[in-house]
Amino acid sequence: MFNERKVAQMAAYLLDKHSGTMSHLKLMKLLYLSDRAAMSEFGSPISGDRFVSMPHGPILTMTLNHMDGDVESSPDGWDLWVSDKENNEISLKQKISSRQELDELSDAEIDILEKVWDEFGHMGKWEIRDYTHDHCSEWHDPNGSSYPIAYKEVFHALGRSDKEAERLSAEIEDEHTIERIFAAL
Repeated sequence: MFNERKVAQMAAYLLDKHSGTMSHLKLMKLLYLSDRAAMSEFGSPISGDRFVSMPHGPILTMTLNHMDGDVESSPDGWDLWVSDKENNEISLKQKISSRQELDELSDAEIDILEKVWDEFGHMGKWEIRDYTHDHCSEWHDPNGSSYPIAYKEVFHALGRSDKEAERLSAEIEDEHTIERIFAAL
């Protein structure tokens, strides 16, 4: 299930690596690739967000809503860490002074973010967008619209068998269902 504070800390970590500011397009691609890498390594995304194909590639849907200011942030969520988008740029609100500040992220998740940064952080926004078009086969051009990307499609794109992709997808969906039940209590 989507964890706003966790995805805000993911964004903060990546923004901090880039001197505090980057294009929202590049940040979104880094976040998507981080979730994808976590699915490859651990069988589950970091953010708990849903994936969507959009004209500029795959995105995290609730995260995009926060980037665009379309949803209200919780008191300790997105707006605590990340500034409003201005001129298509996103900025870190405050420098991260210690690892302990990123309390929602495990060491393994930080390692994933670090690996993604090392591999893709040097790319410009259009280069990383093109990379996701060419190397994330779960993305299909929605021709100006959007449509969901199922977790199963990502697992297939990562080379998992049909049976394993189905099992891992079901586990993620089961976790989402359990979290929704507990959140409603």
